[in-house]
Amino acid sequence: MKSLFLSILMTSLYVACMGQTPPNGPEVTDPEWDNYTVETVVDDLKLPWGMAFLPDGSLLITERSGELIHFKNGEKTEISGVPEVRAKGQGGLLDIELHPDYASNGWIYLSYSSEEGPGDGAHTAISRAKLEGNRLTNQEVIYKATPNTEAGQHYGSRIVFDKDGYLFFTIGERGNRDENPQDITRDGGKVYRLHDDGQVPTDNPFVNSTGAKKAIYSYGHRNPQGMIVHPESGEIWVHEHGPRGGDEINVVKKGANFGWPEISYGINYNGTILTEETSKPGMEQPLYYWVPSIAPSGFAVVTGDRYPEWQGDLLVGSLSFAYLEKLTLDGDEVTKREKIIDGMGRVRNVVMGPDGYIYAGIEGKGIVKIVPSAN
Repeated sequence: MKSLFLSILMTSLYVACMGQTPPNGPEVTDPEWDNYTVETVVDDLKLPWGMAFLPDGSLLITERSGELIHFKNGEKTEISGVPEVRAKGQGGLLDIELHPDYASNGWIYLSYSSEEGPGDGAHTAISRAKLEGNRLTNQEVIYKATPNTEAGQHYGSRIVFDKDGYLFFTIGERGNRDENPQDITRDGGKVYRLHDDGQVPTDNPFVNSTGAKKAIYSYGHRNPQGMIVHPESGEIWVHEHGPRGGDEINVVKKGANFGWPEISYGINYNGTILTEETSKPGMEQPLYYWVPSIAPSGFAVVTGDRYPEWQGDLLVGSLSFAYLEKLTLDGDEVTKREKIIDGMGRVRNVVMGPDGYIYAGIEGKGIVKIVPSAN
């Protein structure tokens, strides 16, 4: 009876929050500063998942269906030699990132759903390659999660390099919340750290743990589809999909457990209670969480001088509500949430371009740029 009462109470509280200020921050609003326009840079894209600017200012774009597009001088060219992907469900060709020393070594890193390895279905893979003309060459798979699964969701797949040159990437729990996130001997529901060539750093937190996946850096994640290196602290921040409610922003810590599914601020998709716990000893709390879920994808911090009003704010794409959300922080507290691109489509990714402009990938449209209006 007690469990039934708590289930009804928590469901009622969740429903009450749906149209009100979230319990962990302000309600999202239209922007206070709106002296800008949104311009289309690349049109006619279906699902632009990842973006990476080359040193010459041209742009590499991944389409989840498996194509890698090079946009240069107003023209799109499809790159050949792309790894074979399983474009099913949420899988396909996903993120793309350049090596920090790309100008010297030419390495490009990709995440994708791969059928290689044991088991039916697919799992997240990380590979690197070089671009020669309009073809990828010198391909190397540097991590492949196992075992494959027929589940179509939660590949994670964001990639960043930190300030020390370590490669970080995410792999979602692939829909297996009961086994993967809390078990360091299994892939999925983790943030990983490697050297740029795929070797495991000797100071990774679980290198001496029997049976552990040595590349794991933190665990207890659900499906992180946004990851940044914070420009001030150098910390790795991720945001991740919760279930129904409870999307989170987390500051990644070495060896830390972020709690999924033992603790959560969300409920099951059918409205039943996932867990009655929102905290437990030894499990990290999010910096911020969303109720209701926005389904976050893509993550950036506003830097440079083109948007002085937004300096240091966070940018997060919302798949559920088809807007780009900007969050203002005072220390660790979110004090303002604003919609700065709204109604153009599902915002899949957002990056700061080398020219200082904000670029966003929008499903069914393409790549857009936020351009401040002249004073």
